[in-house]
Amino acid sequence: MEQAAAFRQEVGELARILKPLDDTDWQRETQFKCWKINDILVHLHFWNEMADLALVAPSKFEARAEDAVRAVASRGLREYENLAILSRGRRLFETWYEFANEMADRWESLDPKLRVKWVGPDMSVRSSMTARQMETWAHGHEVFDVLGKTRSESDRIRNIVMLGINTFAWSFHVQGHEVPVHIPQLKLKAPSGEEWTFGEEGHGQITGSAVGFAQIVTQTRNVNDTDIVTRGDVARMWMETAQCFAGPAEAPPAAGTRYIGDPN
Repeated sequence: MEQAAAFRQEVGELARILKPLDDTDWQRETQFKCWKINDILVHLHFWNEMADLALVAPSKFEARAEDAVRAVASRGLREYENLAILSRGRRLFETWYEFANEMADRWESLDPKLRVKWVGPDMSVRSSMTARQMETWAHGHEVFDVLGKTRSESDRIRNIVMLGINTFAWSFHVQGHEVPVHIPQLKLKAPSGEEWTFGEEGHGQITGSAVGFAQIVTQTRNVNDTDIVTRGDVARMWMETAQCFAGPAEAPPAAGTRYIGDPN
């Protein structure tokens, strides 16, 4: 399953900039909802464990998922995650890194069509692993931004692009808008320089880099802070409100608020 290898590579790219951090760096506040670097790793590790539990111990996953849903209604998911994952700093980094790589090894040989339970509808293990890659890449932005580092991108970002396309209808539905009949055509430049084209002409168009499109659908950048160009009302509305992840409607970051570099 190619997505497992892509997830492993994404973990490695984030680990590259996390490994040199000292004890105080883990408490640095990012530009994402005031989350600290520790908070990001807690979140990533918690949901990596949940995805793996859905495969290896479905009954344990269901019990933990029910607890998480109740926590959202009472004290909030962030508090629940922090109570579930107690390690911090260097120890958390090592736990996250080791578990993620072991998980990728286990999942790589799976039938991509195998179904597993999730907090929402069941999904294929291919979709579950794509979600883990997406989360690692998206939340990794917060770390790269606050540390002033540049990410090395590759064509594995195609998995995140496809997730963004596949959640076209969801992006409109979760915002309470009527779902358009047709998806705009996309012409995106891959990190390798290859052009990726999706959809047919005649219903609007989105052009620019695959990285810019992925940043928009994961809500790590405002469309106006990317190289993405839209043509047509549906294309523009999609790029202004896109959301490729589950949960309630979330607003993209305001223009000019998420850039590479230390905000201080």
